Order: sequence, then structure tokens, then C-alpha cells
Amino acid sequence: MNDIRRTILWVIFGFSMVLLWDQWQIYNGHKATFFPKPETAAAAPAASAASAASANGVPSAATKAAAATPGQVPTSAPVALDAPREKIEVATDVLKLSFDTEGGTLVRSEFTQHADFVDSSKPFVLLDQSSSRVYTAQTGLIGGDFPTHKSPMKFSGERSLKDGQNELTLRFESDVQNGVKLVKTYTLQRGSYAIGVKHEVINSGTTNVSPQLYLQLVRDGNKPAGESSFYSTFTGPAVYTDAKKYQKVEFSDIEKNKAEVDKTSPNGYVAMVQHYFATAWLLPDGIQRENFVRKVDTNLYAVGMITPLADLAPGQSKTVSTQLFSGPQEEKVLEALAPGLDLVKDYGWLAMLSKPLYWLLDKLFSFIQNWGWSIVALVLLLKIAFYWLNAKAYSSMAKMKAINPKIMEMRERLKGDPQKMQQEMMKIYREEKVNPMGGCFPIMIQIPVFIALYWVLLSSVEMRNAPWVGWIHDLSAPDPFFILPVVMTLTTLLQTALNPAPPDPMQAKMMWIMPLVFSVMFFFFPAGLVLYWITNNVLSIAQQWVINTRMGVPPQFNLPNFK
Repeated sequence: MNDIRRTILWVIFGFSMVLLWDQWQIYNGHKATFFPKPETAAAAPAASAASAASANGVPSAATKAAAATPGQVPTSAPVALDAPREKIEVATDVLKLSFDTEGGTLVRSEFTQHADFVDSSKPFVLLDQSSSRVYTAQTGLIGGDFPTHKSPMKFSGERSLKDGQNELTLRFESDVQNGVKLVKTYTLQRGSYAIGVKHEVINSGTTNVSPQLYLQLVRDGNKPAGESSFYSTFTGPAVYTDAKKYQKVEFSDIEKNKAEVDKTSPNGYVAMVQHYFATAWLLPDGIQRENFVRKVDTNLYAVGMITPLADLAPGQSKTVSTQLFSGPQEEKVLEALAPGLDLVKDYGWLAMLSKPLYWLLDKLFSFIQNWGWSIVALVLLLKIAFYWLNAKAYSSMAKMKAINPKIMEMRERLKGDPQKMQQEMMKIYREEKVNPMGGCFPIMIQIPVFIALYWVLLSSVEMRNAPWVGWIHDLSAPDPFFILPVVMTLTTLLQTALNPAPPDPMQAKMMWIMPLVFSVMFFFFPAGLVLYWITNNVLSIAQQWVINTRMGVPPQFNLPNFK
């Protein structure tokens, strides 16, 4: 039981570093060193716009007569009719969108309130169809030779919100194809990232038809530009149903036909998720749908759903109202849009702790109006909540520090008899009423809470472009002058110096080496995360100092000895 507490803590630190190294390797296209995962999809450049246009999930002429099933939406394009093709650009106060008259497809979305990761002078682009990226939102009809997202459509409507106007309506109308016309109506609201999309299917022919409506998101398998190599977040499709809840799908699983999602459901949504942002198709509850994820082409993947329409007699029409969300993962907005949509903001396995922590952080921000100081206030409240647990841990450390000279003398005296040394050490612990694990358990109990807070700060889009003080203009980006990481390193070393030195010389050296190595990663972490760690360190040092003084163990700095 030779200082088991430190051993456990260093194991945790070491394991964290191993995980971070593996994620760094995967992010840069290499195999994981310690925990190999299935090969991810090739990180080759996305298919060109021309190539993608011919391979992004259009029902083929050979299979149109058959009703599609999940994962079997055909991939080849029908021959386009002669019609002028145009990109329609529209704008609201928060969105700048581009639609293609080929299928009335949304092919680009810019968020005017969010700056780009790489070039902060430009707005952030989520959906795009270019030579380097493919990420589009498509809809159409299958079950026959009907209009798809490759069919030419005529546009009508306004292109921007005017002063005092709160709603913008866009209409895309196809020609009659095999007796069926498809009309898509997009409704944009001021201040909203949720777009109403109404699909009106009209039977203008002379026979009954039974079309099916498909809604899908198609994107390449590349990691978003600007993501850090020192931490990893999920990028890929997700499906939500009441029955199986939130189901994430790796691109590599789609590549190997191992993707598993809830295939049929009367509720839920499909989405494409990445750090801070998401796109999702939402159907009203009660409408039966078939969910699918599939590979469309090389490094191109789709997630979507298909819903059958009632048989339409000649002259009849059917309208299906849907919503397309494409925007930042603002938790309260997502919760209001659809059940479970807030789960695209991925807190991992500690969501049950992370959600109340975010709620408290948001409440603090409503009073303080600064996310940086809200982080400081939240950590302060957590330290108060865990005060007595920390007091127990630091009291145990103080006792260990008080008997440390006796332990060191005994180890020197009995260094030739390890068995006798262990027996004597246990005797000293009993006589002095010291539990070597006493400082460990209180800290272990708190670890999940602080890991959950880590994910809150890492996942919250509110940190993007949020200033704190002076030189910190973006809490989601690393400190440009590395001031916070240096302070964090110094506070970590000070905390190490205040702890009792381990009797084992090698363990004593590791006590200093591990914090230094661990601190290096914080030079590349978002400033908000580093601020949270510094605050925790400073408050811990203050409490440890006070408890040591009360117990008659004056603070002493155990400096490293690397001889």
C-alpha cells in the first residue's frame, strides 16, 4: 500500500495521455498505437462537384419501378431534362443559403453569426458542394419514374428578408414526370436555423401512383477543417428513435457494412453531426419512416429516411411537412425543436452529469454575461459543493506529510529488507491513524464530475468567439500567447510541491515529470478548458494550504531531486 493514492492518480494521467495520443494518430490518418480501431474511410479529398452530382443518391432508371427500402436508395442519376440550371442565394439575419434549381437542393449554408475556424474574417460554412467538400441536404420521390433531387425545378420567391419581415418563402416546382409533380416550399424564419420544408406531391396523370418521399443528408467522410489534433470529437451520421434513442454511426462502419440503426420507426430524426454544428431532417411524430445509412461513392456517405405516401388517384395531392435544421448545437434551441435532438451535442457516457452542469453554467451566464467568468464561478460552486470531501483528502495528505520524515528514516534503515520495511510501514500507519487511501477516494468520487464539465466546455458552441478578458477573444481556441497554459503548468507544479514526497525516489521523480508532460497538451487546448483547470488548481491549492496550516503542518515545498 505504498502511497496507492498517487499510483492511481498517475495511472489515470497516463491512461489519459495514451487515449489522447491514439486520437492524435487517428486524426492524422495513422493507425492507433495502443487501441487499434477499424480503418476509417479514406481521407482523400471529397469527390468533385461533378462527380458527386452523378453519385449522390439518385434513384436510377433501372430501379425506379421498385419501391426503395432502407439502404437501397439507388445511386445513378436519370437523364436531366433541358432546363437552365441556377444557384439561388437567399439570406436571413443568421443564414446565407444556396439552393440548386436541380432538385431544389440546399447545397451551401453559411452562418453569419459564427466565424470560420481557420479564417475568422469569414463566416462559418457547414453545407457545401465544391471541389474540396460535399455536404448537401436532398429530398425527392422514389417508387417510380418521379421527380428526384436531380430533376430540374423552377424557382419563385424572395431572396432576402426585408426590414420588418420575419418570414421568407422559397418555392421550387418540378415538371410533371410520369404524371407526378413535386413542389418544395422552404420557409425561413428570422433568427432561426430551422427551415420548414413542405413537399406537395400532385398526381397529374391518369392512373393511381404510390410514391415514397426520401429525405437524406450526403457528405464526405473527411474531418472538418480546423479541428485540433489533441482532442477528438465525433463526426458522422446519427439516427434517433424513441425505441433505441441516439445512435451514432462511424463512417468506417458504413464502409464495412457494419452500421446498425433502428430501421423503422414512427418518430425520431436523422442527422449529420460534427463538433459544434449539426444538420438534421425532422418528420412529425406519428409518420412511419424507414431509416438508412449507406455508402454513396468513394468517401461519400448518406443518412436518411423514407416515408410512404398514400395512394394518389388522378387529380389528388398529398402534402408532407418536414423541418431541416442546419446550425449550431445550442442546447435549448435543439430541445425545443424535437425530442432527443439535443443529443447531437455529444457529452459521451457522462451526459447525465454534463447536462445539469451545462444548465448551471448557462444560468450563471445569464447573470454574469461573460462565459469566462461563468466558468470560474461554476468551478467555485463545485469546489464549495465538494468542500468536505476535499477537506478529508487534504487532511489525509497533511497527516501523510507529517509522518513522512519517519517513513523516510525507516525506509533508509530497512532498505535491505523489503518485507520488514512493508511491515514497519503498516505499523506506522496504524500508530499514527493514517489511511494511505484516505486522500484517494474523495478525489476519485469527484473525477466523473470534472470529466463531465470538461465535455461541457469542449462541446458548447457558446464558447466559440466568446471573449473572456484582454487577450482571450475566443474561449474555444487556444490561448494565442500561451499565457494560460503557462499559468496552468505553474499551478500544477505548485500543487505537486505542496504534496508529501513519495518515499520511493523513482515515484518522486514521476510526480514531477507527469504533470509537466500532461501540461504540454494544454498549450493546444481551448482557452476555456485551460481556464477551468487553472481555477480548479488555484482553489485546490488554497484549500490545501489552509488545512495544512490548521493541522500544524506548515506548507513546505518538496522540490524535485533528479540526481
